[in-house]
Amino acid sequence: MSAKVLKLPAVLSSKATTPFMLVVILIGLDFFAWWLNIPFVEDIFTVATITLVMVLGFQLFMGNSGILNWSYAGYIGIGAFASAILSMSPEQKAKDIPVMYPLLVNLHLPFPLALLGGALTAALVAAIVAWPLMRLTDSVGAITQFALLIVINVILSQWQEVTNGPRTFTLGRSRTTSIWIALAVAVAVIVAVYWFKESSLGYKLRASRDDRYAARSSGINIIAVRYFAYVISAFIGAIGGGLYSHYILSITAAAFYMSQVFVMLTMVVIGGSMSVSGAFLGTVVITLSQQLLRQVEAYLSSIQIDASGTTEIALGVLMIIFLMIVPNGITGGSELGTNISRLFAKKSKDDDSLSSDLGG
Repeated sequence: MSAKVLKLPAVLSSKATTPFMLVVILIGLDFFAWWLNIPFVEDIFTVATITLVMVLGFQLFMGNSGILNWSYAGYIGIGAFASAILSMSPEQKAKDIPVMYPLLVNLHLPFPLALLGGALTAALVAAIVAWPLMRLTDSVGAITQFALLIVINVILSQWQEVTNGPRTFTLGRSRTTSIWIALAVAVAVIVAVYWFKESSLGYKLRASRDDRYAARSSGINIIAVRYFAYVISAFIGAIGGGLYSHYILSITAAAFYMSQVFVMLTMVVIGGSMSVSGAFLGTVVITLSQQLLRQVEAYLSSIQIDASGTTEIALGVLMIIFLMIVPNGITGGSELGTNISRLFAKKSKDDDSLSSDLGG
């Protein structure tokens, strides 16, 4: 019996185990929401699945490089607006945004191509600005990323000929993103982000995070590995932004600013920034917490108690508590498959010890 148990850790430690388990859990959650056939619940799970795509892209760079990418929300916004412009019909664009450039008005692509086009647009912007930024580290790098977010937000909120300026950008009345489309994209992103982590590029990026001097002396081009990870991260975030805009249907630049970064950062910190599983679990936990806190806010408002901002305050306090007590998050920086493998290994060791004692 103990010999059979001993085989389990080897199976569970396979690199494919963690993404497989995460995909199965995600499919189960979304299928359950669909099965309930309650529009409110399905809406929550659809938005949560889209948010998961964004958070995974955020974790890809931050978790592996150790650099807080404040500008990430800006790339989500670029993807949201670019994919919306590409998917809208020329007639609708001419009607809703009369000042839009004629070249953009005449562009019209099917939703999948528009989603890809929006992601490529964000990746192109990231590729143009990222190389000099990747030379900066620590507080200087974080401040520069924050400044870049401000620049992107100002452009998105003021460029009337492209984003409709400070006014609401409306895509139409028909949602293109569904729970199943969001699920399919999220599954692909889970596999891709985990594959990146286990690739040589991911290992090199984490080496630069842990000790950049040792990494440089080992022949790792730190700027190059950070650069590629940054562009890939922007691409994934823009896909999430495209899914979001085609589900919400009405967007503004303010939706892709500081509050967006704060929520994603909370999810990554609470789940565990150094693992894909942490990003996944953090998204689930914070999404459920947000919904509970919003219900509390609604109840307090119904009894004439002003509770506005309670959700943000509670999330901030929760993140502080985790940083103080569990700095590596729920997963401890390890993947789900690795943690389960350790549990089976411990059980196997305990069983062997028990067998030895009984035999003695």
